[in-house]
Amino acid sequence: MGQEPGTNEEIKDFCTRTYKVTFPMAAKISVKGDDVAPLFKHLTEAAGAPKWNFTKYLVGKDGKVIKKFDSGVKPESDELTSAIEAALK
Repeated sequence: MGQEPGTNEEIKDFCTRTYKVTFPMAAKISVKGDDVAPLFKHLTEAAGAPKWNFTKYLVGKDGKVIKKFDSGVKPESDELTSAIEAALK
């Protein structure tokens, strides 16, 4: 839907300026459609397709998808941090 129409460098620059991102960012890939990246094909089959940007998938040590968190779930939320802590045990 044209959410990130720029190049990887343009997207990185936007995220750095707008959101103060300092961590390394992955390259833009397809998460839906005929050219879906293998990672998102696996995640979608296991837990459902992302509905919007910032969907998060928790993957266990064994590589199995534990749970999908929609974009409304903040990274620092109790729901997500509790699930991560449980997965690490």
